[in-house]
Amino acid sequence: MRSGLAISPQDIRIAVVDDEPVIQQTLRAYFEAAGFRVSSADSAIQLRQLMEREPIDLLLLDIRLPDCDGLTLMREIRAKSNVPVILVTSRAEEADRVLGLELGADDYVTKPFSSRELLARVNTVLRRTMSTQKEAQQGQRHFHGWTLELDSHRLTSPQGETSRLTHGEFDLLAALTRNPGRIMSRDDLIAAVTDREWNPNDRTIDVLISRLRRKIEPDPAKPTIIVTEYGLGYIFTERVT
Repeated sequence: MRSGLAISPQDIRIAVVDDEPVIQQTLRAYFEAAGFRVSSADSAIQLRQLMEREPIDLLLLDIRLPDCDGLTLMREIRAKSNVPVILVTSRAEEADRVLGLELGADDYVTKPFSSRELLARVNTVLRRTMSTQKEAQQGQRHFHGWTLELDSHRLTSPQGETSRLTHGEFDLLAALTRNPGRIMSRDDLIAAVTDREWNPNDRTIDVLISRLRRKIEPDPAKPTIIVTEYGLGYIFTERVT
C-alpha cells in the first residue's frame, strides 16, 4: 500500500486472479475504468511471478484455480505477505469461505456477483487498510503482559514470543483493545473488520474471535480476556495501556 491515507485509485494496483477469461477481462476493464491499475493472472504460478515483479496492493483471488487450490495459495501468501485479499467463491462453498477467513482473507464475495458490489468491497478493504496504517502511528497497546504493535501487526506474548496478525485479526483486536470493558455487539465488530452488515449466517466474527482466543487466552476453551456476553456480543476484560 502506498503512503498517504486518502484513496487514490491510480496509486493502487489490483491483481485479478481467475482462470475464466471472461471474468478476468470484465473485472480488469471495470476496475481500470474506475481508475485503478490492474494486473491479472489465471493460475497460481502466474500470480507468484506477478508478485515477484511488482508490488500488489489488493488481490481478488478465485478460490478455484487450475494448478493450485486457492486456500493453499492463501496460506502461502499469508506466510510472507499482509496484502489484502478478497476471496471469490461460489455460494456452495461456505466451509471454504470460513477456512479462507481462518487463513487470513480480508473479505469474500460469492458468484454470481455484480462488479459494482465488488468495487464497493474493494474500496471498503482499502479504507480499512489505510485506517489501520493511521492507527499504527499510535505505537503500542499493552494488556495482561501482551504487547500489540500497531505498526507491524505483531503481537508479543508475556514470554517474548512474537506472532504476526492477519488484517482481520488485527482489526478485531484493535477494536476490542480500543474499547476495554465495553460490550461490543456483532454489528460493532463486523463493521470494524468488514463493514458488511451482520447476518446470522455470517461466521466472520466467530472465526476471528476463535483465532484470537487461541493466541492470547490461557485456556481458549474457558476465555477470560475476550468474554462472550450471551445475546449481546463480546467484552475485552483487561486493562489496556
